[in-house]
Amino acid sequence: MARSLRTLSDLGESALIRRIARRAGRPAREWLVGIGDDAAILRPGRDEDLVFSTDVRVEGVHFRFGRESPRVIGRSALAVNLSDLAAMGAEPVGTLLSLCAPGEMTVEVFDGMVAGFVDEARRFACPLVGGNLSRAESCNLTVTVIGRCARGRALRRSGLRVGDVLYVTGLLGAAALARLRADREGGALRRVPTPRLEAGRALAALPGTRACIDLSDGLTSDLGQLLTGSTHGVEVEFDALPTPRGFSAACRKLGLDPAWVQTAAGEDYELLFVLDPKRAELDPARLSARLGVPVARIGQVVGRPGIRGLPPLEGGHHF
Repeated sequence: MARSLRTLSDLGESALIRRIARRAGRPAREWLVGIGDDAAILRPGRDEDLVFSTDVRVEGVHFRFGRESPRVIGRSALAVNLSDLAAMGAEPVGTLLSLCAPGEMTVEVFDGMVAGFVDEARRFACPLVGGNLSRAESCNLTVTVIGRCARGRALRRSGLRVGDVLYVTGLLGAAALARLRADREGGALRRVPTPRLEAGRALAALPGTRACIDLSDGLTSDLGQLLTGSTHGVEVEFDALPTPRGFSAACRKLGLDPAWVQTAAGEDYELLFVLDPKRAELDPARLSARLGVPVARIGQVVGRPGIRGLPPLEGGHHF
């Protein structure tokens, strides 16, 4: 009996590339060459800096088939990379996707991941312009994003000074709680992070913005990255952290420590940023209106090294 579902091996690489190209469509005119050649060609403006970031989503580490749908896997793969552009204050220009998958993967699953990726690309005006396909024992998606910003205006992680004030966008802990609940209860994980691109660009234009980083690994870990190479420290007001409604009760129901989930479990993809109190608007309500997303003031930079107010954590970082 013939198989009812086609696999990637049935189609072959050239046919799969054509499927991706049809789904992605033609990029904007600034892309002189897109999908179909050995490389894509971008012609940037004269007064711009280009910003690049790359990351990989590995099956069994960052996602699991069955827990997430193929479309959610594709959407998330791009969203978490766009969050890096948001932290730099950059506008997306385009993206590359390197997709490794076993030959026995069904075309339906493949199409679902590509569809989710392209849908997210269109949502944020970040066209898919090229990439690579390869056979592998498991699935992973390596994504490169390209952004642009006004020359010399990209946000950085460095430059903290004593007295600077810490802020964070959105809510902390909801993404990690959703993942942990899905893992423990066996449900579907439908949550896709929202890259704070508009907020990042607004921060880049805001006088007094010292530094910015996206919260991928957790507040404690990413604060440590913000302090790397600095002799300063931070004091965090734990009670000021923006918390989802019903968060503590939901954590305890799963046998989880709410403080750990909120500060260490990661995957918020909100922006943590630092403002100079002598030059910047400091009122959270006004900042929220300017950035287009809720903002909370959570602490300040101090002269004594280290992080106070949060539980310690060892974690990875984005290089």
